[in-house]
Amino acid sequence: MSNKLDPHSSSSPFSLSAPHPEQSKFSNYHQEITSDLYLLLPAMNIDSPIPDFLANSRDDAPADLQHLFLDFEDLWERKLWHQLTDRLIEFFNHKESAPQRLAFYKAFILTFADKINQLKLVTLALSAASQCKDSQERLTFLTAAANKVNSPNSQDAYVYATVAVATVKLELKDLDGAKKDLEKSEKILDNFDSVETIVHAAFYRVNAEYYQNQSKLEFASYYRNALLYLACIEIADLSPAERRSRAYDLSIAALVSETIYNFGELLLHPILNDLKKDDAWLYDLLFAFNRGDLAAYDVLAGHISSNPLLVEHRDGLRQKIYLAALTETVFRRPPHDREMSFRTIAEETKVRPDEIEHLIMKALSLGLLRGSIDQVDEIARINWVQPKVLDMKQIDNMRSRLQEWDSSVNQLGNWIEAKGQDVWAA
Repeated sequence: MSNKLDPHSSSSPFSLSAPHPEQSKFSNYHQEITSDLYLLLPAMNIDSPIPDFLANSRDDAPADLQHLFLDFEDLWERKLWHQLTDRLIEFFNHKESAPQRLAFYKAFILTFADKINQLKLVTLALSAASQCKDSQERLTFLTAAANKVNSPNSQDAYVYATVAVATVKLELKDLDGAKKDLEKSEKILDNFDSVETIVHAAFYRVNAEYYQNQSKLEFASYYRNALLYLACIEIADLSPAERRSRAYDLSIAALVSETIYNFGELLLHPILNDLKKDDAWLYDLLFAFNRGDLAAYDVLAGHISSNPLLVEHRDGLRQKIYLAALTETVFRRPPHDREMSFRTIAEETKVRPDEIEHLIMKALSLGLLRGSIDQVDEIARINWVQPKVLDMKQIDNMRSRLQEWDSSVNQLGNWIEAKGQDVWAA
């Protein structure tokens, strides 16, 4: 924690000793205003003229960025806050501006912070926070930034900043604190009809990180929030390394989760292509699960030892591939031919006959199938199977079934026409 003086203590340079009664109201107001600024402006001389600050900063800036400082001063003097904000964001987006961002935010931006778009103010604060010396200083900085935009008209900015605070708390292993910030943010977001995409993206990203940092990992919650995050951003904006990492983590979460049996949204997502180069086995394993391919699973099972989570959930993976094989067996059959004996199911799924009844009951309880079981005759009557994403082989099988159906309809039509003869009238 920083060793800054408490602005309300007697040793603080902002404290006022023994104020006159007529001054007490002003004194309290002065302390209230300066307390937040004190957190953000420890090294700032608030009496320094803005033009002098900009001139000195221009001299310290890289040559290719110095022209921006003339724009800063011009727009500031003309009070063109919108244009000034956009130029500042442009400046902060340059890597070379990094050493100056924190001082710039404290000494310049905060002087007109209430006059600009509050969401953009937080964007600038987040960029400046990256230059704090450690996580604790960054937490103090971002907490003050969040408090600054906590007003009824800028709740989107407040959520954006609060989520950033939660990120730092995760870095500091304060999971309870991060959870409270995320729950508070979620309640606010639930009351919005619409909000900027960057706010939702930040919320889902940090939520996914929170579930990933639990001592008992919550795979389904991580999976859901990570996919929602990807839906809010342009995948091309992520580095190749981050795309691969996210694709890998999502795939592992989908496989080991006890509640995820349909990988459709992930299988259709372009980020999965980033596995093809170095983790092709994982890509193939996902599709093997999707089509219930036990033979492919057995071939790829040797790679399971490369990931501790897959090793830990090896038995669950075997159960999941059996369920996938069962649903695929049902799916391949036309609706009128889904009354199957346990023996038939065992032959088609390669599951031991004595495990078939339990497997069907598991599929029914999970909502993967709907139907009934005749335990005496060992027959399963299935009337519904959960929809799923189809690969090309499955699509080809469906095409064949449609062709068979079309042929049978034509045959029926020809039979009716032949039998009806003169009965049919135009």
